[in-house]
Amino acid sequence: MKFLANENIPFSTVKTLKGQGWEIEHVGEKNMGIRDEEVIEYSIQNNQVIITFDSDYGELVFTKGYKPQGVIYLRIKNFTPEYPAFLLHKLIVEDELEVKGKFTVVSENLIRQRDI
Repeated sequence: MKFLANENIPFSTVKTLKGQGWEIEHVGEKNMGIRDEEVIEYSIQNNQVIITFDSDYGELVFTKGYKPQGVIYLRIKNFTPEYPAFLLHKLIVEDELEVKGKFTVVSENLIRQRDI
């Protein structure tokens, strides 16, 4: 599975995940400053699951009808730059959480999913 980290995801998170063998790209590597619609279109063209801290992706998917491979919306606060990588690795690799075809909201104590 391929992933696209939105600009609001720390580069260190992406670097850590790449080091763990993830196929992940950061929006800021090639497309810094593009709009959310462009991010989601890019992810669709490249079959990537989006990882973001931006709640606007819910509107893009459920109101505007975009159909990405999946979206992981992280609703966590006060974290170290390494924590998102730890959390994502735990959920997807260790716990085998299926995120393809899902809008996944991850908060401190809850995971919610809705089909895209």
